[in-house]
Amino acid sequence: MSAESDDIASAVARIAPREKAEILAQALPYIRRFHGKTIVVKYGGNAMTDPALQQDFAEDVVLLKLVGMNPVVVHGGGPQIEEALAKIGKKGTFIQGMRVTDDETMEVVEWVLAGQVQQDIVGLINVAGGKAVGLTGRDGGLIRARKMKMLDLKDPTKEHDVGMVGEIESIDPSVVRALQEDQFIPVISPLGFGANNENYNINADIVAGKLAEVLKAEKLVMLTNIPGVLDKAGQLLTNLSAREIDDLFADGTISGGMLPKISSALEAARNGVHSVHVIDGRVPHVLLLEVLTDQAYGTMIRSH
Repeated sequence: MSAESDDIASAVARIAPREKAEILAQALPYIRRFHGKTIVVKYGGNAMTDPALQQDFAEDVVLLKLVGMNPVVVHGGGPQIEEALAKIGKKGTFIQGMRVTDDETMEVVEWVLAGQVQQDIVGLINVAGGKAVGLTGRDGGLIRARKMKMLDLKDPTKEHDVGMVGEIESIDPSVVRALQEDQFIPVISPLGFGANNENYNINADIVAGKLAEVLKAEKLVMLTNIPGVLDKAGQLLTNLSAREIDDLFADGTISGGMLPKISSALEAARNGVHSVHVIDGRVPHVLLLEVLTDQAYGTMIRSH
């Protein structure tokens, strides 16, 4: 047994038997309710870069699969892409929360997302006892995309060219469903392909949201680097309706990198995903806590 498993065993041993029973009893109704249901998880932020949190995440995903749920992981890779670009002397630029992607940047994005990051996550889940399979938008014709036309938020007559950034034309989930039925855990890189076989970099939040809609997911859970959606005073907003979110967009409370995230979350909620949660990926085992307990760990987004 490794020192790490000894630590886990002794931490578990320190929980009194009555508390253990209470924790398991609290999880039971959620296990029953979500059995056989798809849960799409957008994996990003600190949870992806901190080794202890990486392991927690992998264990959480495996446990959800073992109790009969169908987790699907969509990952980002912002910090890793920045690091790789820095090595070749490039600095990433963003417009309205989207990475500007020229040809050279696209090569780096593909190598980092479909190579390094995806394979790290697949490895972590497999070591934790799951059976993960990495996919990109090309596999099984999963994500068809076209070049994104990005209109300026303040002046809609003005258009920004963000390079090889794609918007989703269609998602064919048959490859994901086939893997789920064979007890695999799909791990998806947010890369799509166009009509002329060109590659597109797609925002991972947008892919997670759209995939949750197409798979008719029970839940969409987005891990972030903040406690959830915050108001202007920095207080956590635990429950938001579509109208309240529109107000937060309008007054600039939600801006930058949170724009695509919350827009995707809202769209998924409006298009049939039962519950959408933006949660704090810096909390150990936050995915399990969100899915299997009645404690709120972030912001829940409702369609009305």
